Amino acid sequence: MTTVALKDVTKVFRDGTLAVDNVNLDVDDGEFMVLLGPSGCGKSTVLRMVAGLEEPTSGAVMLDGELANDLPPRDRKIAMVFQDFALYPHMTVGDNIAFPLKLAGLEPEPRGERVTDVASALGIGDVLGRKPSQLSGGQRQRVAMGRAIVRRPGVFLMDEPLSNLDSGLRAELRAEISGLTRELGVTTIYVTHDQAEALTMADRVAIMRKGVLQDVGTPTQVYGRPATLYVAAFLGSPRMNLLEASVYVHLDRYVTLTLGEQALYLPWDDIRSRAVAHYHGERIVVGMRAEALTPVAPDTQGAVLHGRIRYLEHHGHESLAFLDVGATAILVDEMGTQVDAPSGQRGRRRFGQVVQRLTGRAAEEETAPATDARTSVLNDPGRHHRRPAELAVRLAPYPGVSAGHALAVSVRMDALHFFDERGDRIDVGWR
Repeated sequence: MTTVALKDVTKVFRDGTLAVDNVNLDVDDGEFMVLLGPSGCGKSTVLRMVAGLEEPTSGAVMLDGELANDLPPRDRKIAMVFQDFALYPHMTVGDNIAFPLKLAGLEPEPRGERVTDVASALGIGDVLGRKPSQLSGGQRQRVAMGRAIVRRPGVFLMDEPLSNLDSGLRAELRAEISGLTRELGVTTIYVTHDQAEALTMADRVAIMRKGVLQDVGTPTQVYGRPATLYVAAFLGSPRMNLLEASVYVHLDRYVTLTLGEQALYLPWDDIRSRAVAHYHGERIVVGMRAEALTPVAPDTQGAVLHGRIRYLEHHGHESLAFLDVGATAILVDEMGTQVDAPSGQRGRRRFGQVVQRLTGRAAEEETAPATDARTSVLNDPGRHHRRPAELAVRLAPYPGVSAGHALAVSVRMDALHFFDERGDRIDVGWR
């Protein structure tokens, strides 16, 4: 099969738009790699450069260790599946699937055998004589996949192939696509903005933001140990709770994390406490997911936060309570201009350029120089303008509480995440 590598790849369009910024990514032979990120983050541009449909402004696209920048698309042994199916409406299903083989000059008999085999594997063997207009959305997507598979390519490129389908069909085809590509052993790069698709289908996930690669790892790694504040906020449902915390070190005892009027204590024997202790007297971001919070009795001792329920969301199998604990929330702007890259790719920027608080300040204040951003955001005297944290806590379905009720939650200290003023993870070691 084929390996794919991007080396310092950058893409700048003619109008000056920086779509992809110095991306380095290796995709192993037979690996299912998912490019994940919001619309406009550059993931489809990366896919098009691998396919040869876009030329990198700088950097190298490597296929099987060979430079492919000047290689035309037809010579790259790549098959692409698009979001809109891209089927020929005047051709039957069988002719659509067979079209690449016909172009390649394959004789009718072996061509028909391969089409029948692929159609049977995809569950569309009984509709080979129909036109695309006579098929459901799921069937049309299977035809598009069949046309790609029948070529026996070295690499599959899939650009949000399930986004036009309903949720039930998406779940069904997710399993089919991941199972089929693994069975065939084909290297696959799959683009999506849906984190559920990424976390359930991928061998590894590459998360992008504004053209910059933020994190790469297995689904367990990027979810359990996100490399940046953005990745932490982007992955998970409900989203990770991100709180501003002041750090105070009590040597050989513990590290105090002050969250508004309350505090958590990180034991000194916790290996992470040494890394967090470097921020004594400063503010950092503490992240905690809903699964790290457990409702407890108000008089429970230990790592406990107290607050009042602001509102509830009922989801049938569970309820989510959003708890006001008197702390300050940190809001990560997905597509805003104040975005930071991982360390080593960008210069050191101040806290106010990494996180954005809902303060109601004018736009010119938010784009102020780095030192001003720290003064106006972190040391803002108008603290009543800050957004209070709403801690997402999982409860039983339709619990016997409502908005305004007091609630205490126990915090799993070993499940906390820490991020510095640049938005990078504060930790020791790496995965």
